[in-house]
Amino acid sequence: MYKIEIEIYEGQGGQLRKEGDQIIYPKSLEKEGICAWMYRGDGEQSYQAGQKFVYPDDNGKLCPWLMDSMNGFIRALLYGGTLGWTYKDTPYEKVIDPDGITTEFIRCPDPTASGIVVKLIRAKVEQDFGRLVTQGV
Repeated sequence: MYKIEIEIYEGQGGQLRKEGDQIIYPKSLEKEGICAWMYRGDGEQSYQAGQKFVYPDDNGKLCPWLMDSMNGFIRALLYGGTLGWTYKDTPYEKVIDPDGITTEFIRCPDPTASGIVVKLIRAKVEQDFGRLVTQGV
């Protein structure tokens, strides 16, 4: 059994501006390299790099394009799979430990500078007398 977290690894959310209840979007998100999903955030604050979400609990908070990009990777990780490439000596170098933490990096499909990268973090969870215990976190 595994726990999956989704961390915004790279991306720009900008600083959310509102007038009353209306979100005011910058004139050109693409030119500024701002992800529209990150900018909108939770409706009160923009999402920022380093922010984490729990799968599947937070699925409704995530961009549908991003969820679609991650879906196959999440399924593989949930069922104990790993993807062998490690991106050694890059900012995306992965950790692969089936008995602890395994990471995977996914880029959203937005082809502009607004695209973001998330890090999937899988942690093994053991059941201990009715409690769930996360290993390595």
